[in-house]
Amino acid sequence: MKVGRHAKIVDLIAKNDIETQEELAEYLNREGYSVTQATISRDIRELKLTKISTGDGRQKYALMHNQGSEMNEKYLRVLKDGFVSMDMAQNILVVKTVSGMAMAVAAAIDAMHWSEVAGCIAGDDTIMCAIRSSEDTVCVMEKIRRIVGR
Repeated sequence: MKVGRHAKIVDLIAKNDIETQEELAEYLNREGYSVTQATISRDIRELKLTKISTGDGRQKYALMHNQGSEMNEKYLRVLKDGFVSMDMAQNILVVKTVSGMAMAVAAAIDAMHWSEVAGCIAGDDTIMCAIRSSEDTVCVMEKIRRIVGR
């Protein structure tokens, strides 16, 4: 599943200084994704990854910032594809996702830059969003419903 692999790539480059496509393929293979160099190359292009300096003369892959509406559409698609359900507990929003998609969906919610959302914590299939107030939680739930079409 490409969306899950893309989410894993974003997670891996955030946690590790990955310098080459081969290194990224090794990490993905260890995580259970069987990938080729061609797949990695295509994923890098689709995710619009760039290389940045690590400060020690090396480089690593990173997400480009300010990618505009094309990236917003990707986040919307990830949210739609990964979303299963949601429930609130006062100012905490709990979002259930397809297994393995919580991190990608949390990144999508964070990328929306909604003022009501203080931040998200993701597991494998569950996200906990800290929302500023109970009223804001209802508002965020409605925004998510509109996006996912429910």
